[in-house]
Amino acid sequence: MAIDVHVADEQADRAVDLGRWAALARNVLSDRHLRGDVEVSVLFVDEAAIAALNERFLGRSGPTDVLAFPIEDEPIGGGRSPDTGGTGPGTDPSDDPILMLGDVVVCPVVAERNAADHGVTVDDELALLVVHGLLHLLGMDHETTREAEEMEALERQLLRRYHGRDGPA
Repeated sequence: MAIDVHVADEQADRAVDLGRWAALARNVLSDRHLRGDVEVSVLFVDEAAIAALNERFLGRSGPTDVLAFPIEDEPIGGGRSPDTGGTGPGTDPSDDPILMLGDVVVCPVVAERNAADHGVTVDDELALLVVHGLLHLLGMDHETTREAEEMEALERQLLRRYHGRDGPA
């Protein structure tokens, strides 16, 4: 299984260690035992960009800390994959198609404000947001109390394992 994480910094407000967040994303996805090849993007954007996405896709005004955009509503076992109608030179028809999970979009400036409010480092807050967004791509949500508790428990576990700390409370 190959996990391909595309990470881009599309903001200039705060330095972001792209390699660190790509490694965290790969570790989290590997931990979840996905089958086949997996692709995901993690984008770091400014407040204007995330506010525009928040308004356009969620109907909420203003910036937020993280947004997750699954390729499909049911990413596990679904996901958008390349045309599988035939084979090309050098391909093995038995290969599983690539599971394209989607995009996680993080705003470092909002994360920095949240970190101050939560009494944690900016890196702890960014780690939480990356993990949180990935879990959304994997189908988790926090609409009910039970879902929120399950998601938060898994976030803490993954942060302990791959970030070295639980992250924000």
